[in-house]
Amino acid sequence: METVEDARAMRSWTRARRTSGETVGFVPTMGCLHRGHLSLISIARARCDRVVVSIYVNETQFAPGEDFEAYPRKMAEDLEACRSAGVDCVFVPRAMYPGKEEPAHETYVDVEILSKGLCAQTRPHFFRGVATVVTKLFNVVEPDVAVFGKKDYQQWRVIRRMTRDLNFAIEIVGGDIVREEDGLAMSSRNLLLTLEKRAEATVINRSLREAKALAERQPTACGVLVDAVTQAINGGGGVVDYVQVMEPESLTPYEGNVSSPCVIAVAAKFGSVRLLDNIEIMCEGVKR
Repeated sequence: METVEDARAMRSWTRARRTSGETVGFVPTMGCLHRGHLSLISIARARCDRVVVSIYVNETQFAPGEDFEAYPRKMAEDLEACRSAGVDCVFVPRAMYPGKEEPAHETYVDVEILSKGLCAQTRPHFFRGVATVVTKLFNVVEPDVAVFGKKDYQQWRVIRRMTRDLNFAIEIVGGDIVREEDGLAMSSRNLLLTLEKRAEATVINRSLREAKALAERQPTACGVLVDAVTQAINGGGGVVDYVQVMEPESLTPYEGNVSSPCVIAVAAKFGSVRLLDNIEIMCEGVKR
């Protein structure tokens, strides 16, 4: 496994593989890898001849006062995990933006509609930072396939739309959520939870599964599902940021009874740690 820090060297690495007739899969991460990340690496490996993983905590998706400094970093362990997973190259850029002594970074990428609502309600800066750094990584790594986890559902959809709109010749693949044994969606931020809040956070998945079962069993109004999930989380030790029932691709909020496939997405804080989760609802068999 190779480790590359320089953008030009990374681009040359990919182009050499492509010249040899090989395809390159890419898994962008912010490090602190867990089984969820490893599942994305497995998807990339199954689809491509070579796999690149990037490790970079992107400062432009954090606002002042958020957890940029506290975000867990475990570089030595991450590199070993990549090696064990059969990754061919790890891109660890020293920086993705100009230093303080250089002219300021002025170019950003905005996905105008899909970046609104949901996470953007409380983190309006977030998706501009994500779309910009992913664009920069795509331009450096030049992959054939890129794999993103669907736990960050809105982010996955934003990246898919951005890739289409900017004519990147990259297939964007979504990886299913990987969970702990008690149902909590795997996240690097789980390490920041206290033992008490870690135990309480399991209510997120539990409430989502109950809402899914209800909607797939009988005609159910979106508001009923939202209220049930919200009350369960707020009553279980969390503070809800949002709960939304939405159309899977456009992220448009549903109204009335759930009558076609949809997604319930959640963001909630447990202590100071903000967690995301979602669940897909398939309700075609229920008479409406």
